[in-house]
Amino acid sequence: MSAKLGLHTRHYHIHEIAPYINWVYFFHAWGFQPCYAAISQIHACSSCQSTWVHSFPLKDQPKATEALKLWKEATVLLSQLDAKIQTHGHVRIFTCNSKENDILLYTEQGVTVLPLLRQQSGQPPFLCLSDFIRPESHGKPDVIALFATTTDQQMEQLFPDDSYKHLMAQTLADRLAEATAEKLHQEVRTTLWGYAPNEQLTPTQMNNEEFQGIRPAIGYPSLPDISLNRVILPLLRSEEIGITLTENAMMQPHASVSGLMMAHPASRYFSVGKIGEDQAQAYAAKRDMNMEEMRPFLLANL
Repeated sequence: MSAKLGLHTRHYHIHEIAPYINWVYFFHAWGFQPCYAAISQIHACSSCQSTWVHSFPLKDQPKATEALKLWKEATVLLSQLDAKIQTHGHVRIFTCNSKENDILLYTEQGVTVLPLLRQQSGQPPFLCLSDFIRPESHGKPDVIALFATTTDQQMEQLFPDDSYKHLMAQTLADRLAEATAEKLHQEVRTTLWGYAPNEQLTPTQMNNEEFQGIRPAIGYPSLPDISLNRVILPLLRSEEIGITLTENAMMQPHASVSGLMMAHPASRYFSVGKIGEDQAQAYAAKRDMNMEEMRPFLLANL
């Protein structure tokens, strides 16, 4: 199947996205260990839930009861908001190539260069995300997708007079934006790009990343420079789905995710880690920024 190049827009209701929520990260935000996220896989009947709580050692059962209560409140809130809140996604599929540490995105207007960072510490191989894109020297283009997803901004502003429910809504908004990226990535793999048309994975399998390819997000270890949003979001016309950037390149609403989708079978996640001043300066030059402007975005890597 040939990739459907260009920009694609998706709008989802909460009930369409809820199955894709990775509850591990929801519970982590509330200070729970990953094991408590298993409640999301338990049948909703009180007997099953009670059995789940009592499956923990006696000393951990109060924590399991607390996790069960939190999950019930979260699912009730999602149900209440289903008719009021939507999530949104833009994904744009490009032909592309790599050139050293850069990805060259081909558009009707020409070539957009997406500079990336390469590992310089630890043990080789020293990876860069561009390694998973066909080099320009091969004479044949590759394909890549860029994406941005978000949740209606009003969700982050709910319950201003109830700090607990306000935090609950904010936490769920973050999870819904991530879940939207998960569902959108599934559509990219199976239909829009179509490199895995026969894929049949459950949301749990997707949360476990049992699919071909990766979806590195801006600000994460392999893409640590959030100022790349200044390059990516205009290409995605993100303002059409409500995403804007602050002066510090932070996305608004906060419950938003952006990044790349790559299909190479050997692609994997990694941390760029510490880099040298030489690479930082070369990277800044490619971004048309001086080091004074660039340094705040690379502090954790210098």
